[in-house]
Formats: sequence, C-alpha cells, structure tokens
Amino acid sequence: MENIETGTILFAFGLTLFAGLSTGIGSALAFFTKHTNTKFLSVSLGFSAGVMIYVAFVEIFAKARNELELVYGGRDGLLYTTLAFFAGVALIAIIDKLVPSMENPHEIKRVEDIHRKPNSDKDPKLMRMGVFTAIAIAIHNFPEGLATFTAALTSPELGIAIAVAIAIHNIPEGIAVSVPVYHATGSKRKAFWLSFSSGLAEPVGALVGYLLLMPFMGPLMFGILFASVAGIMVFISLDELLPSAEKYGEHHLSIYGMIAGMAIMAISLLLFA
Repeated sequence: MENIETGTILFAFGLTLFAGLSTGIGSALAFFTKHTNTKFLSVSLGFSAGVMIYVAFVEIFAKARNELELVYGGRDGLLYTTLAFFAGVALIAIIDKLVPSMENPHEIKRVEDIHRKPNSDKDPKLMRMGVFTAIAIAIHNFPEGLATFTAALTSPELGIAIAVAIAIHNIPEGIAVSVPVYHATGSKRKAFWLSFSSGLAEPVGALVGYLLLMPFMGPLMFGILFASVAGIMVFISLDELLPSAEKYGEHHLSIYGMIAGMAIMAISLLLFA
C-alpha cells in the first residue's frame, strides 16, 4: 500500500472537499426553505450513523488489523489495532471536550429560526455565538476530514459512503452557524460564507494528514491510521449523529435510519467484495 496513485489521492481529496463544504448546503437550505423537515433529518442523521458504525467495525477496523498483523503477528496485531482504535476515540473526545458547551456546534437550530426578523442593530452576543460555532465545527471537522480521506484511499466505494454520511452530518451544522450570524448582522451573504468556510477544515485535515503521514506510509502507519479513524467514526456517530437525530424528536425514525444505513452499507460491501 506504499504506492498510491495520484488519481486516487485527488479523488480522496475531492470527496473530502465535498463532505466538508456541505455545511454550505445547510446554510442555503436555511435561506430557501420555510420549515425544517424533522423526519427527514432524523432518518438522514441516523442513516449516516449506521453507515459509519458499520464501516468502522466491519471494514476499517478489519483492514487495520490485517495491516498490523503483517507487522506484529496475530495476537500483537490485534492488540495494537485495539489500542489505536481507542486512541482515535480519545482524540476526538478530547477535541469535543475542549469546545465550550455554550458554543456546541451540535446545538439544534431549525430553518424556522432564520425566518424570524433579524436584529436591526448588530448583536455582538449572537455574532460571537455564530463565529464560535463556526470555529467549533472547524475543530470537529479536522479529524473528520482525515477519516474521509483515509477511507477513500482504502477504496473508492468506501470513500463515497463515508463522504455522503459526513456530508449529511454537516448540513445541520451549516444551519447552526447561519442562524445566529444572520440575526446578528442581517446579512445572508455573511451567514452563508461563514457557514461555508467552516467546512474547509475537512479538506485541510486531509491535506495535513497527507503531507505529514504519507512519507511514512506502510503497513504499520496504515494500520494505526485506519484503527484510529474507526474510533473517530464510532465516537462521532454515538456522540453527535444519533443524539442530534434524537433532538429532532423522532427516536424510532433515527433508529430505522441507522439500521437502513448499516444494511445498505453491508449490501454495497458484498457487491464490491
């Protein structure tokens, strides 16, 4: 796996860019729709969680174990895969902990919120909330970009699935940035561009990961990276996607969406096996 074609790298980066900039889709939806389709969002977020959880355990963790077993053998290979998995969980958990709860990017905002009359005067508190939410999303998106990029390097089909899952996950985040900025400034343009820009952290995460890690790529580095990414994806699903789906008030729909995501991912992996 040391020799990765340029086309594969560009494809992986393109998917990461698509996933990250989908925050702009959320912002656009906030301006051009009148109501939040809570059922659709609940199913979609659950679906994304299902895709990511299934892929993390069935595909990415397994690939990590295969790589590390080439280096350390069966028992030690599994041990180091497990340690790297929980290191990924710890990394994203620490990042999540460092983001102040009042600026939590996963605080639910609805499309209806943006159609309220904006403040005639600038509101520094609302503007601060919007800016900090954008920063928080950028911090969260950095490891997500690395996860998407790594999955795409593993296989195009896997990369597409993860990119779509993270793109769906980023749409509500785009709304979360747009609402306070719009009500602070009265400017749809500023709200959209700040929301859109917050997603750039994902391709930046992919680029930094590529520049720092690719010179050292081999079975050991790939194994550690894959296992860590699996941990990141599981944490994101359990800590962000499923709770967000719940907050939209459709518990069973979010679970049905999660199972559907797992089933569709399982079928696609079988078809391309």
